[in-house]
Amino acid sequence: MPTSDSVPTIGIVIPAYNEESTIRSCVLAALNQTVPAREIVVVDNMSTDLTPTILQELKSDFPDAPLILLTQDREQGITPTRNMGFDAVTSDVIGRIDSDSVLEPNWVESTIKVFLDNSVDAATGPVTYYDMPLRRYMARADDSARKAISRLVKQYHFLFGTNMALRRTAWEKVRGDICLDADKHMFEDIDLSVHLYDEGFAIVYAPDMVVGMSSRRLDDSPKDFLAYVKRFDTTYNHHGLRTRSLRIPQWAYLGVYPIAKSLRWSHKIREARKR
Repeated sequence: MPTSDSVPTIGIVIPAYNEESTIRSCVLAALNQTVPAREIVVVDNMSTDLTPTILQELKSDFPDAPLILLTQDREQGITPTRNMGFDAVTSDVIGRIDSDSVLEPNWVESTIKVFLDNSVDAATGPVTYYDMPLRRYMARADDSARKAISRLVKQYHFLFGTNMALRRTAWEKVRGDICLDADKHMFEDIDLSVHLYDEGFAIVYAPDMVVGMSSRRLDDSPKDFLAYVKRFDTTYNHHGLRTRSLRIPQWAYLGVYPIAKSLRWSHKIREARKR
């Protein structure tokens, strides 16, 4: 067994903007871990709904929890909000999820195990869609797809913003190179992945790091979804990367979109009929 001195500490960062319907369950899942996180940093980005109120209620309800509430009010955007959270973490490893994510209870424990391997600098894991039918099937399909992508894309393994972690030392190394407007035209998590790879940091796929996420992106129109997925191209082109294998994730998203869209739609119809 590794000694306590060799076990990495985990800090979780949650950027939030107008997530009154999901932020409570997101934070509660982060608090209720089999192995607790050393710190949970929630960064509110000028929310105009009840998100700040709910966060303050959680802070009052769990006064002894390592819950840190920050406000990023300089500009709207996931990148500066995420960066503020990353900069605030003092733990060895920075975890990052979305404000509609729901961590599996053993997420911190599983992440610690991944980073016991000193050769690992960053990791990303699979997701389960908690608001979709056939959740177990979809979870297996997601895991299989991400494993395949990780094998096929030999370079520039990407981090998935909904479920990722990286060493704080790696973040400090690339912090000054991050594209600050990445979320406006690119994928900010892919941008981070490129900078990490270019600095020689190893990114791995960790199947035991599981996070629940919403499938609400599928509610976008096909045109908007296509524009969203095309950000893969925008991100890689920005960095001068034109390797065909890097487009595999984009093709995978587009390939499963019709099936996932129909499943999402049928699920919403069934839920509406129950009311």
